[in-house]
Amino acid sequence: MGNAMWLIARRSSAEGWPRLTATLLAALGSIALIAGSLQFALRAQEAVSGSDASEYFRADVLVQGGTVDPDDPYAPSNGRIRTDRIAPRPGVAAVAGDATVTVTAALPDGRAITASAEGRTLLRPWVPDPRLSPYRLEAGRSPVEGEVAIVRHMSRAGKAKVGDTLTLTLPRQTQRVRISGVVSVQDRDAVAAGDLVLAPPETVQRAAMLPPGTWQSVWVKAAPGVPPERLRGDLARELGGAATVRTAESVRRVQSAAAEGEGASIAGVIGMLASVAIFVGLFVVANTFGTLVRQRTRRLALLGAIGATPRQIKRLIRLEALVLGAVASAGGVAAGYPVSALITRLFARDGFDVSAAGAQFGWVALAVPAAAGILVTQAAAWRAARRAAGVSPVQALRSTVTETPEHRRPRLLAAFAIFAGAGFWWAVAAAIRTGDPPGPDRTFGVSLMVVFGALLAVTGLAVLTPFFVRPLGGLVGRLGTLVGGETGRLAHATITRSPRRVSSAASSLMLGVALVASVALVTLSVHDRFRDAGREVMAAEHAITSTARTTEGAPAPLPRDVATLVTAAPEVSQATALTQTEVKLVSPPSNRLEPDEEPEPFYFLVSGAEQAGLRDVLRLGGRPPTLRPGQIALSSTVMKERGLRRGEEIVVRGAQGRVTLTVAAVYHDPSHLFAEQALAAPATMDRLDANAATQAVLVRGGSPEDLERAVAGVPGVRVLDRDAYVDAASSSLTRPLRATYSFVGMALLLALFGMATTVSMSVTERTREFGLLGAVGTTMRQIRSIVRWEAATVVVLGTILGLVIAMGTLTLLHLATGSSFLRPDPPWWLVPILTAGAAAATLATSALPARRAAAIPVLEATKAE
Repeated sequence: MGNAMWLIARRSSAEGWPRLTATLLAALGSIALIAGSLQFALRAQEAVSGSDASEYFRADVLVQGGTVDPDDPYAPSNGRIRTDRIAPRPGVAAVAGDATVTVTAALPDGRAITASAEGRTLLRPWVPDPRLSPYRLEAGRSPVEGEVAIVRHMSRAGKAKVGDTLTLTLPRQTQRVRISGVVSVQDRDAVAAGDLVLAPPETVQRAAMLPPGTWQSVWVKAAPGVPPERLRGDLARELGGAATVRTAESVRRVQSAAAEGEGASIAGVIGMLASVAIFVGLFVVANTFGTLVRQRTRRLALLGAIGATPRQIKRLIRLEALVLGAVASAGGVAAGYPVSALITRLFARDGFDVSAAGAQFGWVALAVPAAAGILVTQAAAWRAARRAAGVSPVQALRSTVTETPEHRRPRLLAAFAIFAGAGFWWAVAAAIRTGDPPGPDRTFGVSLMVVFGALLAVTGLAVLTPFFVRPLGGLVGRLGTLVGGETGRLAHATITRSPRRVSSAASSLMLGVALVASVALVTLSVHDRFRDAGREVMAAEHAITSTARTTEGAPAPLPRDVATLVTAAPEVSQATALTQTEVKLVSPPSNRLEPDEEPEPFYFLVSGAEQAGLRDVLRLGGRPPTLRPGQIALSSTVMKERGLRRGEEIVVRGAQGRVTLTVAAVYHDPSHLFAEQALAAPATMDRLDANAATQAVLVRGGSPEDLERAVAGVPGVRVLDRDAYVDAASSSLTRPLRATYSFVGMALLLALFGMATTVSMSVTERTREFGLLGAVGTTMRQIRSIVRWEAATVVVLGTILGLVIAMGTLTLLHLATGSSFLRPDPPWWLVPILTAGAAAATLATSALPARRAAAIPVLEATKAE
């Protein structure tokens, strides 16, 4: 009996190879999406944290002028140190001065070279002494005046080679330089801090506004036989409080730990964004394999008629699922690498470049997607096998006509359990909203919990979908009867007899509609709010900004002299440079701390603007007064989060060291684009950071043509009107939303492919039924009409449930976050467009199988399963 059963099973598989192929392709695509998403997350983590290359690897001691921020291992020191104070000391073999200046490097065509994975592009001095130099020339030679050497990542990312020209945007000016060489650091393309542009020491000193012989820090090489720790102690005693002296090894460890933590954080965020794609992949695998086993119910029940036990049937299905899952997993893992490469290119275009890290081949990248594919196919086979083993041979003979009835209670209990899980995530979102202070971190955490709950809600609705088919099929059938007469009645009968078949296709369509509608609703809401708030705050008619972008996606900084050029343009009444720097709040500490709780460092952005005529270019809520040097205005969000009061003195730490400021006013920037957290006068900004980046120049008056002529000599700048600047400035804030497009787009394609597979298999499953209808006089046109009415049921059910999920998710996001940027207010045209798209996708996937089934001769159709 065993051999006969296996022969029958082999013949069944051979005869049903089109269905197996379709299921295999759906599973392979799902696992490829899972593997590609996971591969990209691991690659991003490697790009951020895996570059353990350090520019200090040849140095033994690092002497930094003044003090350094202990919470930021990459922050420059706030003092200055001369190399001639270090070089004559006993135990010192060699010294090299160092300084960092954040720059933007652009190609001759204006395209900026984006730094590797959330890093920065830093201008640093070339170190000629081989005892201290960490740079190995891969091509070219060391730079001289007017030249630079670049790290290998910049050469590859920008396709720049020796002899090409770069435009460097410095804090106060723009400079054109020639590439003289390409270097690597410890065989790596970049360092942990990002990309490096290496120039002659004198060039860097001028850019950092340092006197000759003076540096932000000094690298020290210990003499032979002198331990670095002993040299550090000697130098610390001799220099006293004028400098911070650390061993280079300790600095490398701190930077490596920070990079690993940031890499894990980045990977976690990307993994959460990829969770939608992973969920869709698992959903499609389970749905298509369940459909495949359901179609073979008749053949499997006939095996029982010839003596196969239910246990043998279950084992056979699980074995087939194992083979199918293993083949799909192997192919999916391999296909995940080109999927990851595609995601990498899409993210790089938006400023997040992880190409410095290569493809990952660890056990996580290979085993996790493969295990997911096998486990999901086994889970899908478990319920299908249990149902198939319980079907009697007599029922199996009717399996092409009507589905085996099932108990309602297990499905209802399963749906209740899934919705309870969704409620748990929504409760966590409410707890985060209550317990955490306002800010981007709270909004992100709440949104993430709401999305997790929504994914479970989708699963719960998919479980309940068969219950909706009969009443909805009745409505569609009655409408079909009115329109098509007997054809509509037959369509009504086929729909209500097979609710699980219809619900399988409707579930995939529901998922696709929910994905598209959710992304469309959030995108439209966010962009509309940015446009409205930007128009409300920005009183200037024009903005001068850079054509390049930062790694966050916002316009790159401008040279500060652009404001002077614009002021001279005809009819310009006001030109205000908007600068920005990040500072750390030193005191007072947060009033939210528990007695034994360690304070978390609090960093915030300070925007600088000339106070005279500020209201001519910006209309900030609360109308902050004219700020004097030493005063600062804080946003209401910062005031509330830190428990501060107007008139209170605060101490902040900027690039120039600690500065005491007085809170002079409270204001609000509803656009979050111009002065989101703090505002200060230019004199105060110079005390915080003399090289604060100029984000834009806001201009009142003048014409675009005159403004363009005024800045024509400055490369890489452009003139934008109010709406265009708001759109460009909001790019960094909408980047997380754009990051979902890649994953959601591929997930949507997979969901549509899963729906196409399910619909095609369901039509093929009814070949025998269509043949019998043809035998009693039904025409091919009527058969295709029956399929179209069933497709209409799928469209209506999938679209309604998908829109319910999308609107419910956005409503929960709005209530949970309290954000005015997430409003459940869809435009009138969105629902018709989504419905039309769903109808087109469903009809396109069902038309060809229906035509083929209707064209099969009657005698051949009666032999089909």
